[in-house]
Amino acid sequence: MSSSSSPVVVVGITIVVVVVALLSTIGYIAYLHKRNITKRKGNRANPVLHLYDSESRVKHLIDLKQFKDEDKEGIDVPFFDLKDILAATDNFSDSHKLGQGGFGPVYKGKFPDGKEVVVKRLSSASRQGLVEFKNEVVLIAKLQHRNLVRLLGYCIEGEEKILLYEYMPNKSLDSFIFDRMLCVLLNWESRFDIILGIARGLIYLHQDSRLKIIHRDLKTSNILLDGDMNPKISDFGLARIFESKQTEANTNRVVGTFGYMSPEYALDGFFSVKSDAFSFGVVVLEIISGKRNTGFYQSDQAMSLLGYAWRLWKEDKVYDLMDQTLSETCNINEFLRCVNVGLLCVQEDPSDRPTMPNAFLMLSSEIATLPVPQQPAFVVRRGPPSLAPSSSTNPKTSSNNEITDSLEEGR
Repeated sequence: MSSSSSPVVVVGITIVVVVVALLSTIGYIAYLHKRNITKRKGNRANPVLHLYDSESRVKHLIDLKQFKDEDKEGIDVPFFDLKDILAATDNFSDSHKLGQGGFGPVYKGKFPDGKEVVVKRLSSASRQGLVEFKNEVVLIAKLQHRNLVRLLGYCIEGEEKILLYEYMPNKSLDSFIFDRMLCVLLNWESRFDIILGIARGLIYLHQDSRLKIIHRDLKTSNILLDGDMNPKISDFGLARIFESKQTEANTNRVVGTFGYMSPEYALDGFFSVKSDAFSFGVVVLEIISGKRNTGFYQSDQAMSLLGYAWRLWKEDKVYDLMDQTLSETCNINEFLRCVNVGLLCVQEDPSDRPTMPNAFLMLSSEIATLPVPQQPAFVVRRGPPSLAPSSSTNPKTSSNNEITDSLEEGR
């Protein structure tokens, strides 16, 4: 071979190698694409198996005792650097602070692109530990509904555990209905829409979401209001996953808030969708009356708000339960349905309470026949029982039950 033909041969060989490599790469990409399509089809062909896969994965992430880098692959929201959060909140300055709760402070943050967020910062002294933190990060990231607050991201660096939520300009429901000045901004139509929105959110959690969730801490301070006064359920740190056929569970560590917990949960640690229904019933009665269940007091009788509503129901005086600011805007038929459904939800026996789909149907239907409620639980108001054992209690005979509170301030 002549020296003049050598470069031509080299160029030819190079072109062949490049073409072969390119074709091999294209073939491998096509193989991977086909395998992914087959895998997705397999998941669709066996949705039950896929669902249990999700439940198992979520429970695994939550139950881990530490937060590893590889765990982030199972989380559907972005990780934020602490330095960016510090800049957005001006180093957690008091001017950005929205509230303070048992787990720590809540701040309003603003990023350079103008996006406003709520920054929930767990303090080192918080009762809400790593499990509760991961519970919110993993669970709420997989829940998408217009009546659930949206998690935008999280941060865990050193001792800092931080959650970032969409900003709710109207803060929490309790900041309106229990304030004698602000309550006038919520007419009957707004309150009834809020009640229906909360019910829709619970139906999604109990029945329509990919994971069956029991919230366990539903209360007016955990209902946030967006700019149009649409309700969004928040705070999923105490929520628990149920398997699709599971109906109830029990725990030795009772967590939640006095006044909203069902009797079977507060006393025996049993919780189910009917526990959330009880909390919903309390919220409904608080919304239409403008009175707190836990702070309700009458000098003539030691009675809870539930007991007061029950007495008015028996005496056919339910209109006396109405918040006086609603007298001019109230739809009487809707009000009566709310009282009826509220009392049905707070009945002592869980089997007597409606499920959330049934509660929503009774609230929204003008022709539905509503059952007559039985006496609610906690009719007589007593001082809060001490469920947490004292240091002097014999550890062998004491209960492990514990009552905790979540944030009472608005976001």
